Amino acid sequence: MPVEEARKKVWLVDSKGLIVSSRLESLQHFKKPWAHEHEPVKGLVDQIKPTILIGTSGQGQTFTKEVVEAMTSLNEKPIILALSNPTSQSECTAEEAYTWSQGRAIFASGSPFDPVEYDGKVFMPGQANNAYIFPGFGLGLIMSGAIRVHDDMLLAAAEALSSQVTQEHFDKGLIYPPFRNIRKISAHIAANVAAKAYELGLATRLPQPKDLAKYAESCMYSPAYRNYR
Repeated sequence: MPVEEARKKVWLVDSKGLIVSSRLESLQHFKKPWAHEHEPVKGLVDQIKPTILIGTSGQGQTFTKEVVEAMTSLNEKPIILALSNPTSQSECTAEEAYTWSQGRAIFASGSPFDPVEYDGKVFMPGQANNAYIFPGFGLGLIMSGAIRVHDDMLLAAAEALSSQVTQEHFDKGLIYPPFRNIRKISAHIAANVAAKAYELGLATRLPQPKDLAKYAESCMYSPAYRNYR
């Protein structure tokens, strides 16, 4: 999809409301490409009818009961991503998202939340955190000796992470694999990033290892300390 078409599907809201073309003169330069032809709107879901809410503003409690209920009325499975940290600044809690959506929300947050029981079902909130990508991505660059970072390598990391989510995870409401498996996840990401570096001709550690996943695991540090007492 051309970037111009992709931008039409993304609507941004700042402290003054929806980012629209009538505000162009006062907008910061990085917001201007996202200004749509639309009347100014203050609310999050007024008129736009979004399928996904992504909160990254650091403004706590902006995904109110009314907002989540409106999202639920518009979508069978509303996606609510309350990504702001710390927990006190999260746009809503996991319990609020599941309760206000009657257990239909697909929820992830920047801060960890405990499992939530609603209507006899236990939901496992996902933690949308850069700890999933960055360690494996960095390891993939190091083990391949990549001389440059290419967009396709970032895409390879994202695809590697998403491939670790199973149907069992989806059934529990998770859109990320359990964080307890982070070392295995990181090795898988590293292998995919390194493979893309070799494919693009950006790797300098030659020849390419036959099994990049096993090689990634061998490159990982294991914190094992002797007991001196």
